[in-house]
Parts: sequence; structure tokens; C-alpha cells
Amino acid sequence: MQYETVFILTPVLSDAQMKEAVEKFTKTLTDNGAEIVNIEEWGLRKLAYPIQKKSTGFYSLIEFNANPQLIRKLETEFRRDERVLRWLTFRQDKYAAQYAAKRRARRAEAAAAPVQPVENKED
Repeated sequence: MQYETVFILTPVLSDAQMKEAVEKFTKTLTDNGAEIVNIEEWGLRKLAYPIQKKSTGFYSLIEFNANPQLIRKLETEFRRDERVLRWLTFRQDKYAAQYAAKRRARRAEAAAAPVQPVENKED
């Protein structure tokens, strides 16, 4: 089954610590037989409401294929890690999976497209 998890890390982490936390969770998934489909780091963003007196957090998204039993292990890891403020994991239905694939394809196209220089026209 295809799943998607979004988690928010505390904003006091350095970039290296944030990447290490994301790698820890992806390693938990892959060690238990999950296939990672996509990883996106959305960066530091403002929270809708304060969590633990923090108004910002590092957002990350992981899409993966796994057995349903693995979700419990992953969420236990989220609970044990003090760097994680919030998380949400849900199973994608076929429409959500198709939308996610289209979104990844559009991102890949945008990244591969050459940047057009903007000409400055003066009158």
C-alpha cells in the first residue's frame, strides 16, 4: 500500500541535524521493507498555531510503499524523537497516488527546464 507521511521538526535544529532526522526515519522505513517513492524537504515554514511555544518548523514529506504494520513502528519512532513536533501519516487511495505522481513529474520538468533570462527593456 502507498502511504504519505508529513512531519514537522523543531526549528532550533541546524540543517545537518534536520537532514540526519529525515535520514533516520527513511532508514527506519527501508530497514523494515518499505520502498521509498519520494522525499521532499519543504524547509522552514510558519506554523498555523504555536506548538510547544514554537511558531515555525521544518516540514518534510516522505512517500513510500509498505505493509500497514510498519506504520505503527514509524509512529513510535516519531513519538520517541524529541525533535518531532507533529506528524501525519495516511494511506493514499488511487486518486491521491495519481495526483502525487503528476506532482512529482511537474516538479521534475520544472527543475529540468532551462531558466530564461529576463531582458530589461528601457523606454
